[in-house]
Amino acid sequence: MEVKDLKPELIWKCFDEVTKIPRPSCHEEKIREFLVNFAKENGVSVKTDKVGNVVMHKAATPGHENAPTLILQAHMDMVAEKNNDVEHDFMKDPIETYVDGEWVKARGTTLGADNGIGIAAAMAAMIDKDLKHGPLEALFTVNEEIGLEGAQNIGKDMISGTMLLNLDSEDDGEIFVGCAGGIDTTADFTYKRSYTPEGFEYMKISVSGLLGGHSGSDINLGRANANKIIARFIWECSQRWDITVCSIGGGNLRNAIPREAFAVFGVHSTHRNELQHYLKKYYQDILSEFDGIEPSMNLAVEACDRPEYCMDSETSIALVRAIYSAPHGVISMSRDIEGLVETSTNLAAVKMLDDNLIRITTSQRSSVESRKNDIAGQVEAHFQLAGAKVSHSDGYPGWAPNMKSKIMKISADAYEELFGVKPAIKAIHAGLECGLFLTKYPKLDMVSFGPTMTGVHSPDEQLLIPTVDKFWKHLCRVIEKVAES
Repeated sequence: MEVKDLKPELIWKCFDEVTKIPRPSCHEEKIREFLVNFAKENGVSVKTDKVGNVVMHKAATPGHENAPTLILQAHMDMVAEKNNDVEHDFMKDPIETYVDGEWVKARGTTLGADNGIGIAAAMAAMIDKDLKHGPLEALFTVNEEIGLEGAQNIGKDMISGTMLLNLDSEDDGEIFVGCAGGIDTTADFTYKRSYTPEGFEYMKISVSGLLGGHSGSDINLGRANANKIIARFIWECSQRWDITVCSIGGGNLRNAIPREAFAVFGVHSTHRNELQHYLKKYYQDILSEFDGIEPSMNLAVEACDRPEYCMDSETSIALVRAIYSAPHGVISMSRDIEGLVETSTNLAAVKMLDDNLIRITTSQRSSVESRKNDIAGQVEAHFQLAGAKVSHSDGYPGWAPNMKSKIMKISADAYEELFGVKPAIKAIHAGLECGLFLTKYPKLDMVSFGPTMTGVHSPDEQLLIPTVDKFWKHLCRVIEKVAES
């Protein structure tokens, strides 16, 4: 069975179409064109703003013209992650989807259900002829995954609704009414190139097969960070023998826990056997530490030709120390909402760039604004001590829960009517665009919900098929109840 053949047909057909459109973050041109053409082909009013956000508008069905205008919101971009052994160009290749039992998956890449299924739901609502509704708007934002650019720069008067459904959550039976704010912290190291010393043996160590995941919603699961595993090994080696570091790198996106990393380094030939023995012990220690958490972890070392250059020893030592000792993971838990992470930081990526520059990308999140700034400051101070030049992004605000929200009650009542159980009302540690919408439209009443997904921001991303049916029914019932109100 193919994805387009799943039920309910309308939303799955739309999702199948979306997966065929390349849409990595910062490159939403094709999906924007697709959405604009979709609206025009179906007689739906559409407009865009200067940053590329798209808004569709659909008039109310007869008799519901006076209902509140309801906004259905999703983001156009997707996290572009793939396994190293997969050939895939996110700029031009469609996502190769398949059905595996009750799950929809992608072959070796991210699926893009975050937030492709939200796009599909909004599209389907715009063309469903049987749906009773008040005035509807569908807002599709750009570059959510890297900087929330669309929400941050949404054009004036792009939306007119007073209620908004953010379709970017990942757990059936849960309605989210708050989220964390975030900020990115970047550390740049400048190094000098030196000729690699003679008498050394050179090798590449790499870690792969980690689960990775979303740096917000998965940060509390204790998963391994590939960058820290590599840095820890290099640092421990440096405490035993003279080593030289030629290159190092790992991770990709600021909001993904790094799954893969590597380093090319050299050690004097007289220590080769000692290092091989130590590597086996290190690997067993790491496997034991993450037993039951990282079932597919792989640590490999292979000999390589002597590189021409290496990093100067002072910078390489400072760099390895800084990566190894950098804070990563949960910093504190919420005292107000049981089980909610309050503050965290993600050591996301290490990349060697041109001009002898090594850039470390990190991201910090917190539901408390002052704590967000505090952990960002701690990360800044940490890398400054290592000699790096540190900078911060503009950041984005959190979304404070409103327990008197009208759309929250409508959404919760709709779910209970349909499925006979009360949904959980929650806040999420991940960042949603809702906090930024409030800065431009302070009277918006918002909730977020969606079907169940796991492994988002990694090639393990998968979408649970039965919950998409529930998601669609829930969305339609909320739309109808708002129209009735």
